[in-house]
Amino acid sequence: MGMKIGPNVSLGKVKVVWPHNVRLGRACIVEDDVTLKADGPWRPEVTIQLGEGCFVGRAAEFNIRVGVCVGDHTAIASGCKFVDHDHGITGDTIDETPGREGIIRLGRHVWLGANVIVLRGVCIGDAAVVGAGSVVTRSIPSREIWAGVPAKRISQRQDGDGKSRATAVRLQSLVQGFP
Repeated sequence: MGMKIGPNVSLGKVKVVWPHNVRLGRACIVEDDVTLKADGPWRPEVTIQLGEGCFVGRAAEFNIRVGVCVGDHTAIASGCKFVDHDHGITGDTIDETPGREGIIRLGRHVWLGANVIVLRGVCIGDAAVVGAGSVVTRSIPSREIWAGVPAKRISQRQDGDGKSRATAVRLQSLVQGFP
């Protein structure tokens, strides 16, 4: 059907709208009941991209118009949702009101707990962690731990020796060029 699937991918029973818009990197694991929805009319480009070694838990949902790019070795727990567009509220009816759109980017080694919602235009830096049930409305720097509704910074991830390590924020590199 045109979906681009790398070698050694474990793909459960998934729902895919416009399969040619999806690319799964080598050794990804995508569990059952995941929805990969490239929203809107047919277009040729990839809009849902997972890097190598990614995990996507049961019943996660990608509702994407412009794009989501997930970095290598990122773990997305069950029930997570990604929505890169919204509806405006200024018109008389929802159909009359233009919404906004923005690409979602997750860095490498990101960890999202169960039922996290990531909204339009958000970039999550390398090795960041987002707690279960959080709603991410703004970008998260690398190695930070966020949780809540809306998600807020809780702390900084630490090295294996227990010392806090501030790392350069890679949001700029995430913002440049959607692969």
